[in-house]
Amino acid sequence: MPDTLSQLLLNAAVPLLLTLKVALTATTGACIVGIGAGYALSRRNMPGREVLDALCTLPLVLPPTVIGYYLLVVFGRRGLVGQWLLEKFDITLVFTWQGAALAASVVAFPLVCKAARTAFEGVDEGLENAARTLGAGEGRVFMRVSLPLAWRGIVSGTMLALARAMGEFGATLMLAGNLPGRTQTLSLAVYEAVQAGNDDQATFLVILTSLVCMTLLLASGRLLSRRPT
Repeated sequence: MPDTLSQLLLNAAVPLLLTLKVALTATTGACIVGIGAGYALSRRNMPGREVLDALCTLPLVLPPTVIGYYLLVVFGRRGLVGQWLLEKFDITLVFTWQGAALAASVVAFPLVCKAARTAFEGVDEGLENAARTLGAGEGRVFMRVSLPLAWRGIVSGTMLALARAMGEFGATLMLAGNLPGRTQTLSLAVYEAVQAGNDDQATFLVILTSLVCMTLLLASGRLLSRRPT
């Protein structure tokens, strides 16, 4: 039994570390874009707000394989952006962990965006207007007033996005493939173990993934339930 457990741990170590690297990179990208988009959507006078909101929500409702296909069209070797990256910088995202991070980032982005928008809409506009009256520019108002008051909601959305990025499967498989040691994350490792009939490994990976994601969800829920002091 100890030998079996050690073998299961050894087999899970590489996809776990890769999953963490992909998920953290993806969540960072989703936060950078999602916080900005959420702040823009929270401004009621923004033109085209409904259309932009629908576009930002789209990755949440589209099948992951459809998202993966869109990413292939754009970032594939013959894609609009992918071909330019290959010709100018000799960079390719297909079948790389960076491609897996890009796919996970797109899928996780709506969670950050929605949470950020809700958090920014809850900020007292009187405080923002008071800062403007005192001579603060929009950037300073955002950094010194809006963002500090909205941080709890943003962090909660970020943790949900991290959990979602860790569990991404379809879009990652379409863009990055399932290459052990290179692009095989935990969810893809589970799929391969089931396909190979390795029930022990599949069960271990499922429990490991569930525990990590449950921890993130519990932490997110606790953060939301705390009252600001």
